[in-house]
Amino acid sequence: MDEPARLGGFAFGSVGCRARPDGRREADGGVSQMNSPIKMTKYRTLLLATVGFNFSFLIWFSFAPFTGPMAEEFGLSLTEIGILASAAIWLAPFGRILTGWLSDKFGAPTVFAIVLGYVGVFSMASAFAQSYTVFFVERLIVATAGITFVIGIQHVSEWFDEGELGTAEGIYAGIGNAGAAGGALILPRVFGSDWSGPLFSTNWRAAFFYTGVVSIALGVVYFVFGEAAKSDAKRQATKDSTSFKGWFFTATRYGTVVLALAYVMTFGLELSMNGWLATYYREGFDTNNLVLASTFAATFSVAAGLLRPIGGYVSDVLARKEKDILPVFTGHYREQWTFVTLCFVVLTMLGMTAAGLTGRVLVAVGAGFLVGTACALAEGSIFAQVPAMFPNSSGAVAGVVGGIGTVGGIVYPLVYSAPYLPNLHTGYSVVAVSMVPIVLLTAWVFQPKIASVANQAGFVGRQETTVTSDD
Repeated sequence: MDEPARLGGFAFGSVGCRARPDGRREADGGVSQMNSPIKMTKYRTLLLATVGFNFSFLIWFSFAPFTGPMAEEFGLSLTEIGILASAAIWLAPFGRILTGWLSDKFGAPTVFAIVLGYVGVFSMASAFAQSYTVFFVERLIVATAGITFVIGIQHVSEWFDEGELGTAEGIYAGIGNAGAAGGALILPRVFGSDWSGPLFSTNWRAAFFYTGVVSIALGVVYFVFGEAAKSDAKRQATKDSTSFKGWFFTATRYGTVVLALAYVMTFGLELSMNGWLATYYREGFDTNNLVLASTFAATFSVAAGLLRPIGGYVSDVLARKEKDILPVFTGHYREQWTFVTLCFVVLTMLGMTAAGLTGRVLVAVGAGFLVGTACALAEGSIFAQVPAMFPNSSGAVAGVVGGIGTVGGIVYPLVYSAPYLPNLHTGYSVVAVSMVPIVLLTAWVFQPKIASVANQAGFVGRQETTVTSDD
């Protein structure tokens, strides 16, 4: 069979087959357990997970384009809008930690379908809310759509080999994260201020109802077509690692902790910007056009989402070619790239404040695009390391990293809208300064002597000497 086309080490095109001991044929990345109506391959699994997460991100931040009319109807202040943006993340830390472990235990398709189902129900319910208290609680539950990130990370890692993980996870998370941009670009145009359609005459209520319907339908599709792992052996190896003792051990390793904190300042930052930038461009520059402000905000989301595969791909290439780009961390190639991207995030956040202080909205939009680029590269790098470091506990570790990472999305919007700051531009620099201790801790863990045992040595518990294989 001809060699498939490749991008670096990432294969596309024809799929080879090999015989399994039970007589069935197994594709190059493995086949499903054949419960699906169609034979699942790693590429079909990647497509399914990406579509599911892309829509999850869209419905997660579907409130952002409509903060203006919602604030008018419920009588919300600017600070209360900041709280609403922060609240979208409140349940994500615990939810991601739990669903990461559940995905290892019960398989990603089942868990993904359940989340999409109840999120859809509560999104539809929020469209009928008449009191702000009821609306707030219902949107809190809808916001747990963001926990699907770790479900998909686990699902993709169950199908792809270590040398392809950075690129595969980058494609999944990058295109998935772009769902926030899709929401900012599509929803205010489909559900415009003059909306007068079936059931609703209010645009944001219609948006919440119909996105809920789609969420339920997508949950059914995921449950019917998804398969948990590339082979029975891989599925069993992951399931066997789901004890609480095993979870606690991996959750407290140096590698897990430092990557979780790094995710606070990257993905947490991305979440905060997705929920805040439309308000920032509207209030900070007197841009009263809702569609225009949402379009400006979408440029950040596009960069933060679609450029993420580059971060994972570069990590794969450096690891595969064993190329040092930062000699201080010699021999630890993924760590070097992650550290460089984290430094870039800090610098771009300082630039965000400088751009805002010019008073020119297009300069601020350009700076926001650079922040999104930095987030994308760093996130892709971080989640190239997670499954490579913990191959049989990728769901549990992704849950810890992804869950703790969302804390930034809770805290940062409160900083941006803090009443004690002199203006709306200063908060970005405050956040940048708060990131410096995380970068310093990362530098300590990424030292070769520590990095070589970062998946075994930790802050709590004794170092284990055995390492399980990935299959």
